[in-house]
Amino acid sequence: MDDKWGMLESTNEDREKIWKKNRTFAGDVWFRFRHKPTAIAGLILILVLLVFAFAGPLFTHYSYSDQNLDVVNIPPVMRVYEAPDGQACFYVTQALKVLRVNNDGTLDTQLSKLREDYTAGVAIFDYDGTEVGLSYFVTPYEMVDPETMEAYPARTVLNRSYLFGTDSLGRDILTRLMYGTRVSLMVAFIAVIVNMVIGILFGGISGYAGGMVDTVMMRIVDIISTIPLTLYVILIMVIMGSGLQSIIVALGTTYWVGMARVVRGQVLSLKNQEFVMAAKTIGSSTKTILLQHLVPNSMGSILVTVTMLIPSAIFMEAFLGYLGIGLQPPLASLGTMCNDATANLRTCPYQLFIPAIVICLIMFGFNFIGDGLRDALDPKLKK
Repeated sequence: MDDKWGMLESTNEDREKIWKKNRTFAGDVWFRFRHKPTAIAGLILILVLLVFAFAGPLFTHYSYSDQNLDVVNIPPVMRVYEAPDGQACFYVTQALKVLRVNNDGTLDTQLSKLREDYTAGVAIFDYDGTEVGLSYFVTPYEMVDPETMEAYPARTVLNRSYLFGTDSLGRDILTRLMYGTRVSLMVAFIAVIVNMVIGILFGGISGYAGGMVDTVMMRIVDIISTIPLTLYVILIMVIMGSGLQSIIVALGTTYWVGMARVVRGQVLSLKNQEFVMAAKTIGSSTKTILLQHLVPNSMGSILVTVTMLIPSAIFMEAFLGYLGIGLQPPLASLGTMCNDATANLRTCPYQLFIPAIVICLIMFGFNFIGDGLRDALDPKLKK
């Protein structure tokens, strides 16, 4: 056995060498975060929505305010009738207007009405010198041959001109969805940044000072948290007027109470630790201890709270827009799009479902990120 087995040579350097790769705290957090599939899925989803909201309008041919009353309430998937010559198709709108649709699914011109035969219940339209009919008495309606009253063959095609359809004013829903997602994300991020600044300073000072200062400051937080946000927004809109700035001010001046409570709790649990005592011993100022020692050690809970505040702020903005006290037309947000779609919910449900789905995706994305950060920043889960 001596020719097959033997002692490996080793030196003192090999014995003292750390074979496992050393990771910093940030690297360890990223390592645990990326090994959580839901967190990575949420991060990718949010990045895709950010690209969709901020880069998407550069590639569209429409604006959020462009109106075309000839293409009102056109769905993403159309039921069209084939033309007699087979070169195009016809689509009948809810207003009983006939649009020419090319074979590739793009919308063309609107056909002009020649006459209407009330006895036969057929409206006659002109198409390149050929008369085509629209029967009103067939549920819901059909394109027919005026002479034989035989219906033209029908099929479904995708709307290539307006991928997500149009709304009640003929505006492109896809373009408005891009701008609406951008506005909702901007409102959420600006409100969260304001909440972080106010909440961290207010909660940190309250927790570090303690005593009567802490009591008075927390009673202020309790008073603010008891005011209904909807009433608060209405009062701000009376003073500042309707618009985006009113929503940002309302969310930025009320949502920080939750952040303040979280920071206060973390500071109360850390201010009697040894590293704080050591900082006091060497003569560090209160500002240095608070901003360079206590707040950085509380960033785990702060980041998790921030990721939970962002979807909450987006949902509140959408709720205010749905109530009609948010952005004013023609500006679009996800909430205002849902509000505009309620009038046509039975006939055009896609106008409500599309922005509602985007709101749900944003909620899922940030909640997954928050859940991943909570696990990644928890030292008890470190393996």
